[in-house]
Amino acid sequence: MPSIEATTPIPRIPSHLPESTAPPHLHRRLALLLLRRGAPAVFLTILAVFAVTAPNFVSVGNIANVFGQSAILGILAFGLTVVIVGGGSNVVTGGLDLSLAANLGLSAAVYANLNNAGHSAWFSVAATFACGAAIGALNGAAVVWLRLPPLLATLASMNLLNGVELVLTENTVVPTSSKLLDLLSTSSLLGIPALAWTLLLAAAVLAVLVQTTRYGLRLYAVGEYPEAARAAGIPVSGYVFSSYFLSGLCGAAAAFCSAAWFSGSTTGSGEMLLSVVAIAFLGVVFSPRLLPSIPGTLLATLLVGFLINGFQLLNISSFWVNGIQGVLILLVVAASCVLRPAE
Repeated sequence: MPSIEATTPIPRIPSHLPESTAPPHLHRRLALLLLRRGAPAVFLTILAVFAVTAPNFVSVGNIANVFGQSAILGILAFGLTVVIVGGGSNVVTGGLDLSLAANLGLSAAVYANLNNAGHSAWFSVAATFACGAAIGALNGAAVVWLRLPPLLATLASMNLLNGVELVLTENTVVPTSSKLLDLLSTSSLLGIPALAWTLLLAAAVLAVLVQTTRYGLRLYAVGEYPEAARAAGIPVSGYVFSSYFLSGLCGAAAAFCSAAWFSGSTTGSGEMLLSVVAIAFLGVVFSPRLLPSIPGTLLATLLVGFLINGFQLLNISSFWVNGIQGVLILLVVAASCVLRPAE
């Protein structure tokens, strides 16, 4: 006959209170509250500090210039936001497009060379948008049909685009001018620069598309619940592909803003990548549901823009901005990873 010790498990006396006695999801609720309330509070605090310490920070002209200076990063971040919505916010397996800054560099180089070659304005603009769209389609095909992880697919695309841009420009600045670039760089409406209006127009168009239409709602479903979306008959692959296609168009649109700001194609566009990623992920905390959204990305864009502007007015090195952006990425991604298992 087997012994009692061998057949009956000995109960263990817990050394601490059972987990069930704690308030359910208390730590998650606290984290959610901090993320939802903390981001606007930090934004207002930064504005208040700069308003007191930086000369002319709250002037209408300076604020309008911040909107204009933020157009390039903002439009690129809108493209990345669309990709994150369609692919999910997991930074390892979710939607990601690291080629956006390289897309801008190559598209600007294409426009500058075509414009300098004497092609018509319509042809140069159409070819530039076609370049950005082709890059987006390439990324979408690599992710959807080749089933490459977005991180690796767009990283490879980024290096390919950088190489093509170096060949096209011979690693030099390609200055150019046109009526379109003059319109974007020098004109204003109601005292607000044209680049600022371009940023707001891009935000409005994408916000309507992503936040209010059937396409946008399905894109969110594909990104957050791909299996349920597939079971509901939604063509998941097509929606993911479309998100990269839209991202490519955003890269081309930002190229015109860059060409207007720098009076042509310039090298070093890859330096924008950190800021674009920081803005896109920081935009999540400006959404009430803590999901990527175009309005949230716009607010994050302005936050980074005011940071850069305030540091410039205070004669503080811009390297501090890069450090702050890195910390913001770390905090937002860490918070998302902590909250995800509890959902």
